[in-house]
Amino acid sequence: MLFGMHPHQDGPLARLRRGHEDLVLELLRKHGPLSRAELGQHSGLSRTTLSDIVTELIESGAVVATAPETAPRRRGRPVEALTLNPSAGQAIGIDFARRAVHVSAVNVAHEVIGSASEPHDPGLPWEERIALAERLVGTLADGALRLGALNAIGVGVVGPVSDPDSGPPDPCPSADLPALLRKRFEAPVLVDNNTRLAALAEATWGAAAGGQDVLYLRLSHGVGGGLVVGGSLHRGAYGLSGEFGHIAVESGDGRCSCGATGCLETVASVGAVLAAYRRAGGHADGLAALLGALEAGDPVALCTLEAAAVHIGTVLAAVCNAVGPGVIVLGGELAAAGTPLFEPVERALRAHIMPISRDRVDLRPATLGEAGGALGAIALVLHESPLLSHYPARPG
Repeated sequence: MLFGMHPHQDGPLARLRRGHEDLVLELLRKHGPLSRAELGQHSGLSRTTLSDIVTELIESGAVVATAPETAPRRRGRPVEALTLNPSAGQAIGIDFARRAVHVSAVNVAHEVIGSASEPHDPGLPWEERIALAERLVGTLADGALRLGALNAIGVGVVGPVSDPDSGPPDPCPSADLPALLRKRFEAPVLVDNNTRLAALAEATWGAAAGGQDVLYLRLSHGVGGGLVVGGSLHRGAYGLSGEFGHIAVESGDGRCSCGATGCLETVASVGAVLAAYRRAGGHADGLAALLGALEAGDPVALCTLEAAAVHIGTVLAAVCNAVGPGVIVLGGELAAAGTPLFEPVERALRAHIMPISRDRVDLRPATLGEAGGALGAIALVLHESPLLSHYPARPG
């Protein structure tokens, strides 16, 4: 039963009212605390309609009004903020990265409860990875994490994830992963690609916070990304959106992990850039050494990175011309190079993007780091899960 409605009340007016309730809940899920005026601006509902909806949501316990601001106002009553009821439940985000597990938890009022992570050997069996995630979740909130009536877990995994109805395809960890997690945590599970989830996190809390159309590119041991379109994560028909690392570049004939040749990943991943630097005469046993060479102004390192950056900027321009984002976010370990990477990327981007778009796309560094996947998994739950649209039923 939804907020006390009789199950047989399913006429046009009842459906319209449920739609208004869902809209208000969705806005509070996405944005966190909002004033009534802000809710009105976002929802487009009339003041009278919004007042009726908010009153019923507060009476049902779905929404709470926080204490008014203590700052003095010239006239009128202090402004109160409306938020989803923090006691209604919490959401957990788990990122199963290649070499670590990251977890975070927030309540439905967007209040962060805690985060934790632990590295592991890349060959660690999945049962042990899940057990590690369970142990890390147990450390949050001093071991007092309570999922309550609004329990849900968002999960990020490496590799493509298909439509939820068909489950993760190979070579994802296992088609049984959601079932294993549901058994461990006794909660619904939403699964998506962790890099794509990082895009959603950056658009929610990070470098592109509040952005409706965001392109995220992660330059790591692999190259991938994600698109946020109209404020929602874009997955594509088969869950393959965001595979920017497998766009072919003009030069580059190396064999890619996908089986093709000449992919962006073959010239712009951490390993590819290190290999190119060594072929050019540079000496670096890892990324830290390369970053040090860049900081010291090593011309070979700078030239090597610039060559990769030109390919990156060219691919970004092609994607921008296709989907038209307002913000581009660059993340991943290679993004730590800073200016020596960003300047040539931006030059190539400006050179190849449509002239009308040159001053309308903002290139920014990611801000959430390795926590992005877990936070994005939480954003997946808070933004897009249908779980919140039916809470809380009235007692009895």
